[in-house]
Amino acid sequence: MIDEICINSAVLAGAKEVFETMIFMNLEECCDSEQHIEGNTILGSITFNGELSGCLAICCNFICAKAIARNMLGMDENEEITHEEIYDAIGEVTNMVMGSIKSKLQNSVGNFQVSIPTIVTGREIETSLSEGALGTCFSKVSIDNEYIAELSLMYRENSK
Repeated sequence: MIDEICINSAVLAGAKEVFETMIFMNLEECCDSEQHIEGNTILGSITFNGELSGCLAICCNFICAKAIARNMLGMDENEEITHEEIYDAIGEVTNMVMGSIKSKLQNSVGNFQVSIPTIVTGREIETSLSEGALGTCFSKVSIDNEYIAELSLMYRENSK
C-alpha cells in the first residue's frame, strides 16, 4: 500500500515543478484555510488508471486561470486572450502536473495510463471523494502570493 504522505508530497512537488519551470509562477502550499476561490471558476481534471487509479483536479478562479495562461503563452498582461486559449492552457497545466506526479510515483506504484484533460467552468465548483476511492490529497495553494488554487487527487490502489 502506498503511503498517503508520499502521494501528498508528489502532488505538491509535481505542481510546484510545473509552475516554476513551465509557467514561471511561484506555487506554495497555503496555510490560510480562510481563503477561498471566488467568482467564476475553472476546473481542469485528468484521470489515470493502472496499479493506481484516480483523478487529479486543479481548480482556480478565472482571473487566476487567465494569469496562468498568459504566463504559459509568454503574453503581456495587456494582450487579449481568448477563453479557448485559457481553457487549453489549464488543460495543458493539468496534463503537465499529472505527468510530473506520474514520474514521481512510478517507482512506488508502477506505470499507469493517463487520459486527456477535461475542463469545466462554473461558479463554486467542488470535487468530492468518489465511491471506492481509498485516499484523497487536497491542498490549497498560493500562486505568486496573489491567487488561490486547489489541487486534489482522489485515488485507489488496484489489485495486481
